[in-house]
Amino acid sequence: MTEQPLGFEAARDELADVVRQLEAGGTTLEESLRLWERGEELANICQSWLDQARAKLDAVRRPSDESG
Repeated sequence: MTEQPLGFEAARDELADVVRQLEAGGTTLEESLRLWERGEELANICQSWLDQARAKLDAVRRPSDESG
């Protein structure tokens, strides 16, 4: 079964959970590294969504900017 890509809100919420777990401590080094790596993945997913949104906004605004 193919995994559905995470939406922005789901990735953001999971990333916040990862940060809470890391800040709370009490995890093994291996678990901390796993959480860190997952956090990096989630941050990249969020950034991709934000980049796509910025590109759409720029595309919409560009014609009105050119008309002056």
